Amino acid sequence: MTALLQTLTLTRTRRHLALAGAIVLGLILLAVIALQVATRQLQAEVALALGPRASIGAIRPGWTGIDVLDLRIQGPAGWPVADELRASRVRITPDPRSLFGGPWRIAQVRVEGAYLAVLRTRDGKTRVLPSLLEKPQDKTKPASSATSPAAKPDPLAKPLLIIGRVALDGAQVEFFDSSVRQPALRLTLDQVDADVGPLVLPQLDKPLQVQLDGVFKGVQRDGRIRIDGDYTVASRDADIRARFNDVDLVTLQPYLLKVADKGIKRGTLDLDLRANVVRNQLKAPGKLTLTGLEFASDGALSTFAGVPRQAVLAAMSKDGKLEVKFTLEGRLDDPAFSLNENLATRIASGMAESLGVSLSGMVKGLGGMVKGLFGK
Repeated sequence: MTALLQTLTLTRTRRHLALAGAIVLGLILLAVIALQVATRQLQAEVALALGPRASIGAIRPGWTGIDVLDLRIQGPAGWPVADELRASRVRITPDPRSLFGGPWRIAQVRVEGAYLAVLRTRDGKTRVLPSLLEKPQDKTKPASSATSPAAKPDPLAKPLLIIGRVALDGAQVEFFDSSVRQPALRLTLDQVDADVGPLVLPQLDKPLQVQLDGVFKGVQRDGRIRIDGDYTVASRDADIRARFNDVDLVTLQPYLLKVADKGIKRGTLDLDLRANVVRNQLKAPGKLTLTGLEFASDGALSTFAGVPRQAVLAAMSKDGKLEVKFTLEGRLDDPAFSLNENLATRIASGMAESLGVSLSGMVKGLGGMVKGLFGK
């Protein structure tokens, strides 16, 4: 009798295990089928979303997503180079939750072998991927002026797309700054690894976690750039730290020199800036360090950034370094506020404090290196 009960119990247990296994297998199959359906839908959406200036070598669906190969998006009229984006491979992983209603969701977009061009216009606006992130202008309506308030996103509008994470692996980014000179100054970042997300489109009203690390290419040497923190595109609220290490001063001459100044022969720049923006109020303490600065020519009356050269060299003679501390403050929504001019003034004041001399001018344009964070 005992043996019979044990046999019945064992049989019942096996049935339960078999049933549980079948349920788990069924759920896995449903998940795979759902992912396949989401992938096919995503393939059609991608081709539509990239727009008319995009060309694609191939779109290859897989079990967990799709690969967009040899992607190219041509730049719009007036763009400084032929393309605004090129990528050898874009791996898009859909989120199966898209099948159950709500906004379309993408778990991850990973971009490999990418080239990205960023333009800063003469009036200081920063343009990134205009084909994807800028709305076509209605020609029946007058163009908005630079001082017009930006259109605020509708808080009741529903998001159309949510991207969990966008990653760049080993990208090259070229920054063209038309506010410094014409033709635009070209600055190159190489070996860029970046992580941004989540993106809620089109509102962009949620904080983005931003991480970027890359090589800042120079004429005589390469430096590094690191940016990390949180940034909300719609409100411009931010808590960002930007660090530039061992950046070639020769490359940055247009930002540092006035028209009457002579050239820089060699030297490096370090910049550490912590920018905090709440309700358009900016506060950003920073430190600028110049190391091994040498000028292309001598002259008793020559200046560097409006400061007498002899005073700069005398301050650097001890250890070959000059450190300048400053704090940027102001309202980003104030038309009279210029991040370029504010940074120039603060650095000039800090340099005057360090050197103990009066300035004959301001440091012009250095704000271009961080201005792109706020587009102001």
